[in-house]
Amino acid sequence: MTYRIAILLSLPVLLAACSTAAPPQATASAACAYDRPTLLGLDQERFDQDHQGGWRALAARPGCSLAAADLLRDYRQAHGKHASLLFWHEAQLRASAGQPEQAIVLMERAKEPAEEDLFGWNPYVDASVAFLRRDRRAFEQAHAALAALPPQGPVQDGYMEIRMGDGKSGKVRWPPNIDVVEGLAQCFDQAYEIAYSNACRPQQRSGGGTK
Repeated sequence: MTYRIAILLSLPVLLAACSTAAPPQATASAACAYDRPTLLGLDQERFDQDHQGGWRALAARPGCSLAAADLLRDYRQAHGKHASLLFWHEAQLRASAGQPEQAIVLMERAKEPAEEDLFGWNPYVDASVAFLRRDRRAFEQAHAALAALPPQGPVQDGYMEIRMGDGKSGKVRWPPNIDVVEGLAQCFDQAYEIAYSNACRPQQRSGGGTK
């Protein structure tokens, strides 16, 4: 079994960088300059998953979250890509930059066909959308649906070993993304970049760690 868990491993760092106050427009444009032909020419794996390149390197610069979101949009359009992760990452950047309505539209497009969703991706998306809409009832329903997801393999101490997108094995808390949703619940009245951060997740708040 495989699960796309890489999106959770680095985004808190990127969101922290995105929350830095943006410089004046002219300065921001210079600070967010990038080699557009090279980045748009990358294959999807390098563009989306390379933490030292692709859109992530741009998003890690203070004040460049929207530039990175636009780059993701342009990459999708240039290549005719409809991969859910590309929609999702653009949505997260826009949510962190104060564009919730645009983020919601993109998150909805990131959902998987119901018959293919074995790891609770769609309830996680639903919870994130409900958070951005400040719809507590819908959020609790999505949270409950995710928490009730039956394991797809042996679970030990709350963790299940799965294959990551890069083919390597690792242990993640079951169900995947439940720690993120718990963080959104804990900090429901906060901005997305704050509620998404490790500081709002119960295990982090109690001194535990995530795997």
